[in-house]
Amino acid sequence: MSDWLTERIKLGKTDLEVGGLGLGASYGAPAKAFEAAFDAGCNYFYWGALRNKKMAEAIRNIVKKGKRDDLVLVIQDFRRSPTGFEKSLTQGLKKVGLDTADVLLIGWRNKPPKPKILEAAEKLREQGVFRYLGLSSHKRTLFPELAKDPRYNLFHIRYNAANRGAEEDLFPHLPEERPGNVIFQATRRMSLTKSKKIPADEKHPTAGDCYRFALSNPFVDVVITGPSNAQQLEENMAEVAKGPMTEEELEWMRRIGDYVYSR
Repeated sequence: MSDWLTERIKLGKTDLEVGGLGLGASYGAPAKAFEAAFDAGCNYFYWGALRNKKMAEAIRNIVKKGKRDDLVLVIQDFRRSPTGFEKSLTQGLKKVGLDTADVLLIGWRNKPPKPKILEAAEKLREQGVFRYLGLSSHKRTLFPELAKDPRYNLFHIRYNAANRGAEEDLFPHLPEERPGNVIFQATRRMSLTKSKKIPADEKHPTAGDCYRFALSNPFVDVVITGPSNAQQLEENMAEVAKGPMTEEELEWMRRIGDYVYSR
């Protein structure tokens, strides 16, 4: 199997060690599927946009087996004011039976968070409620500036074969000791895999192809998959296990991406 699944890399300038394929909770895969994926090397658990009970169950089961140190737990919060910020995070931790999250992800910001939000987050970090601070955004140009702020340790970034702007206006502008880069929407909400969006004479990408495309970029540390069932997750892991794309495969994905983007 590819190093993306079986070996861990350091996530940016954190001391977190992660597999390349991260797991999103929002689409309904069962707890046993998440646990099997963890055993295969997928240890980045993004319990984020929807705090799904099935992933919570998997997290509790993994912890019961004494493997908490191998798990990277990411909890996201979308609040625009510090009111309730602490309550949201501690409630999330309570549901999985833990006192500390590895990452608090400030969700979906297209401009820098207000100072009071960051102050509230830093207070919680000092109290040991979480270890590393991340931010999610669709605005690529926001990240190079935020990367200068030592409070940020990782970013969740939209990047895929159709939306490749990060290759020019984000990745080259990050500092050498950069935050971790985690990719979401690698399939562009499945538009890169749907038959109506792909030219008839082209091979249709799978979700796994989309993940391999993202992971083939040296600035990408983790790509998130959001499986609906165990079969999807198994197929995605099998595809990612093929490893980096060849230049021919990358060019094929770029052609597909350009076609989808133009429509």
